[in-house]
Amino acid sequence: MGKLLLNVIAYILVITVNALANIIPLNGQTTGEISNKLNVLFTPAGYVFSIWSLIYLLLGLWILRQFPKNRRNLPVYQETSSLFVLSSLLNSLWIFMWHYEYFGASVIVMILLLLTLMRLYMKAKEADASFFDLLPFSVYLGWISVATIANISYFLTYIDWNGFGLSASFWTILLMIVATVLALYFLFNENDWVYPLVIVWALIGIGVQNKDGDVQVVVFTAYCLSIIIALMTLIYLVKKIKK
Repeated sequence: MGKLLLNVIAYILVITVNALANIIPLNGQTTGEISNKLNVLFTPAGYVFSIWSLIYLLLGLWILRQFPKNRRNLPVYQETSSLFVLSSLLNSLWIFMWHYEYFGASVIVMILLLLTLMRLYMKAKEADASFFDLLPFSVYLGWISVATIANISYFLTYIDWNGFGLSASFWTILLMIVATVLALYFLFNENDWVYPLVIVWALIGIGVQNKDGDVQVVVFTAYCLSIIIALMTLIYLVKKIKK
């Protein structure tokens, strides 16, 4: 019961901090307003960030699934509780770092959050988590993978990094390829078809965000990579159904 209570408190904390950050808002600016201050090609269109609503909904359902006494002590919950609490604390801390424009610190916190979620994801799989117990973290980890790249890109733009003389378009395309490799790795190595769909969602958003700019090569690449991932995921699912 103790771990369940901690999970509930951590969930309420992260929801409250994220909500108040934009309602107050913290430091007089919303999360999106800060993001829009700099032109970072890897940043998806604003609507893409609505995925947070899905993530928090799925996490809430994950916690509710722990309430029945016959489920409360299942290994999947016992082994991941402390990591979930830590992820919630890091998520909340990131909000403060971002809103008060400590962008270097925000990158460190985001990387720690990514590593925590990776560990949680693997712990859940080791505990033979069901699809619905792993689903929230497939989506969460997929999005934080993208968010980490975007956060690093934002920081490098903020400090006027010259990209070793290479164009922003080059680096954006390279980062999108990295995201694509991650998507295909999770699809084929972890047998996870949800994670790749999150990457597809993000890549399409990057294309939409830049469609009216002068970096059409970025837009074209974003759409092409999203189609490749989507097709590979569809093929994987068809083969899985036929087995």
